Amino acid sequence: MAPLRKTFSSFRMITLCFSALLFIGAFLLMLPVSSSSGHWTPFLPALFTSTSAACVTGLVVVDTASSWSFFGQAVILALIQVGGLGVAILGGMAALVLHRKLSLAQRTALQTEISAPGLTGITDLGRFVLLFTAAVEGSGAVLLSFRFVPQYGLGKGIWMGVFHSVSAFCNAGFDLMGTKGPFSSLTSYAGDPLVTLVIAFLIIAGGLGFLTWHDMIRRKWEFKDFTLQTKLILSVTLLLLVLPTLYFYFTEYKGEVPGTRFLASFFQAVTPRTAGFNTMPLDSLSGTSVLVFILLMLIGGAPSSTAGGMKVTTIALVLLSFSAVLTHKDKPGCFKRSLSKENVNASFIIFLMYILLFMAGGVAICQIDGVSLGKCLFEAASALGTVGLTLGITPSLSAASHIILIILMYIGRVGGITLLYAIYSKSKQHKNYYITENVIVG
Repeated sequence: MAPLRKTFSSFRMITLCFSALLFIGAFLLMLPVSSSSGHWTPFLPALFTSTSAACVTGLVVVDTASSWSFFGQAVILALIQVGGLGVAILGGMAALVLHRKLSLAQRTALQTEISAPGLTGITDLGRFVLLFTAAVEGSGAVLLSFRFVPQYGLGKGIWMGVFHSVSAFCNAGFDLMGTKGPFSSLTSYAGDPLVTLVIAFLIIAGGLGFLTWHDMIRRKWEFKDFTLQTKLILSVTLLLLVLPTLYFYFTEYKGEVPGTRFLASFFQAVTPRTAGFNTMPLDSLSGTSVLVFILLMLIGGAPSSTAGGMKVTTIALVLLSFSAVLTHKDKPGCFKRSLSKENVNASFIIFLMYILLFMAGGVAICQIDGVSLGKCLFEAASALGTVGLTLGITPSLSAASHIILIILMYIGRVGGITLLYAIYSKSKQHKNYYITENVIVG
């Protein structure tokens, strides 16, 4: 067994376990007990829903509230929770609950899942992730229940609060509002500050990343003492919240009353990174706003978070590198710190990978189904960024396009670097020593 274990790095372990999770979820959703009609669900819709839930995306081919029974919804919620936290985290913490010592392979997988800088203190960090998740999701569920219990009754109201709290914190975007209208999301709560703000802040809490919260709490909220990564995440996140909010406020929702206008603008700035809820119809967005949504979906949240996308640190490093070239600096940096060459190279690899996959996916769907390229690129960005927002074309796409979206969701959740390391292990790496020669660029 030892030689076999050595061939499986933590990256391969995560990709394989995650793949298994998708098919287990699909099997459970295929069962008649999962369907509201009591019939078997075809494999592809079940796999699409399972992938979307486990990859915390939110794209659906059937309405969640009306198509799935309570058991089916519970399966979806479990997939969201496991997908949001990660297979390695839950597996490692389950071993600790059973009083079993974590092996080196389990610790390494846990480190990879959380994106932790090292193995030191990894068990305590895993505990923090679970406790923090339980506290935030529990608080969100209680607050949302104050609105849903009067509307739906005690049992269903509590279930609605729990489901939407977990879905929001995990940046999944699944909702049970289909009883108000198929695929309606949170449009009936556009002017409701309780639902809108609680969901928005749950999304932000999940999207900031567990390492960010751990660093802020450990350093007693002193910004100057935060790590460079935390400072970058907070700074870029603030910009990505404020600027789109102002843009949407002054361009999209002029006809709404001031309170609803602000709530709608703020929520639409939050949800593309990468939650998938919406409080305003998306089919009325201008072309410029669609582009803003696509950019926000591709950027996503922070590392070690429940959010997808290329990550705010990636886009920050790309922009800082661009700035360093323009200002003739030897190394890019910020907050009186320089960035390593390895970090910069990785950020450009991830950036290029996401752009190429996004373009290839959108063009392929356009060619297969003959839908406008703009809508196809929106769906591709939503899948790759594990967002779940849609311009309404996902349910009507062909099986081939659904498979493309499944692949994009999987890559977006597992992560480009994780997938690359899983395919190309260290044993395949080799160094080349060739003569250096320059080429003309630009």
